[in-house]
Amino acid sequence: MPDCTAPRDLAASPSAWQASLTLGFADDAGTTRLFDNLHYGPLRVQKALYPEDRKVCHAIVVHPPGGVVGGDRLQIDIGVGAGAHAFITTPGAAKWYKANGKVSRQTVCLHLNQGAALEWLPQETIFFDTADVVLEQAVELAAGATYIGCEILCMGRRGSGEVFNTGRVTQRSSIRRDGRLIWWEQGAMLGGRLDSPLALDGKTVCATLIAAGKPLPPAVLAELLAGIRADIAADGEHVFGVTHTKGVLVARHLGDDSETARRLMLTVWRRVRPHLLDREAVTPRIWQT
Repeated sequence: MPDCTAPRDLAASPSAWQASLTLGFADDAGTTRLFDNLHYGPLRVQKALYPEDRKVCHAIVVHPPGGVVGGDRLQIDIGVGAGAHAFITTPGAAKWYKANGKVSRQTVCLHLNQGAALEWLPQETIFFDTADVVLEQAVELAAGATYIGCEILCMGRRGSGEVFNTGRVTQRSSIRRDGRLIWWEQGAMLGGRLDSPLALDGKTVCATLIAAGKPLPPAVLAELLAGIRADIAADGEHVFGVTHTKGVLVARHLGDDSETARRLMLTVWRRVRPHLLDREAVTPRIWQT
């Protein structure tokens, strides 16, 4: 997993885009404020937004080049102070282009202090054929902190008839609470091998939502899971599953359409958010543009 305390060598490959973004949120008498906003290279947040109320600070992470090519490195570090609540998203799909013989990398380090909340909900990620990408994410939770994160990965461009034949996407992710590992996942998706039942079983889009927060009474948890499954079933026939173990709720979907994947993940989020954060889900306007 990434060492989020290690110094960065962003000048290691001057021919590619090297970018970092460090954000810090803190509670100020009931208002969550973005007090730390440092960036290097083409990765930034323009301003803090409050579409709900002052308690929840929304920030939109922008990567101005519009896509990532071989050799690019992106590093995002986000800290949320005690009692603060941050919501992070992106203005559109992230695009990872062909490798050009070089590996691209994104490292995301999320730190939540006691009683903090972070919703990490970027829009979908599209991997072009021949892309060679390493994605790493580490979440550190203090006591009473809540994390809800989602990713939608699109292998190739189905609308353009492009198949992910020769690329590679490697992922590693972890969640720790008070230093104790509560979630660990790693894997690789290899171009030309995604038809395997051990991969995507012939699908081109995979989506995952993970939520770790306060313990829910067994009856409430059972009702939550049943409600999610009923909502998905009402949407139609989908390859979908939701589980809960050791305080971590995980919902997954396999399909061929990013819009469907987003709709299903938002359905889960709308169910989970009131239980873990005592807030109704308010869909960000940027997702509707």
